[in-house]
Amino acid sequence: MEKPLNIRIEDFGSRVANVWENLRPATRNLFEQALASIAPSTLSARPAANIPYDRRAEWELSRLLTALDERAADDSLALSAEQKDELLRMIETCATVLQTTAQSAEVFAQLLERALRSSDYRKVDQLSDAFSTQLTTTEICELARHPNPAIRAIAQDALAQSPTSVLVELLGDPVDAEIVRDALLRQADEYEIEEARWIIAALEEGDPLDDEM
Repeated sequence: MEKPLNIRIEDFGSRVANVWENLRPATRNLFEQALASIAPSTLSARPAANIPYDRRAEWELSRLLTALDERAADDSLALSAEQKDELLRMIETCATVLQTTAQSAEVFAQLLERALRSSDYRKVDQLSDAFSTQLTTTEICELARHPNPAIRAIAQDALAQSPTSVLVELLGDPVDAEIVRDALLRQADEYEIEEARWIIAALEEGDPLDDEM
């Protein structure tokens, strides 16, 4: 098996080195296992399946990805060809691990913004497809409030395609109720879902839903 890192982490600058040094051993091990699974020439990370979810690891890898992206965009310090390859390999690995394991709106927003900036619409579709398996409806609602209109639109589409019964459960939530109602309206108008039409009609008439559901 090839060495996880082929150059010194310090070669990428103090910001990356500082984030790297503050990774917990479990997070670093997770990342290095994924990194070691590919050669520098492939730049195609495929982390092992069934990685257990670790919220703190998600946060740490998110910070690492931000630092790596910033280094890649910084032209003030030149990198050798080997260093550039290794930096890209780390970026791809970090992003892929997060795409596979993330369960928070914040990290999905980060990944979506990266894909949108590079016009990687295949990646945008992959991330959108992962909503249903990796994000709760509440997290998708959080994305539907994102400042980026493209991310809002992606999340709103995902909500409109969610099971009506799942959306109804959040109608009493003071934070998510308005967004959920908009999703139900789309279900009723665009998808012609009868249950959604009945719920919207009941809401407009002020009828309680609990007694009828």
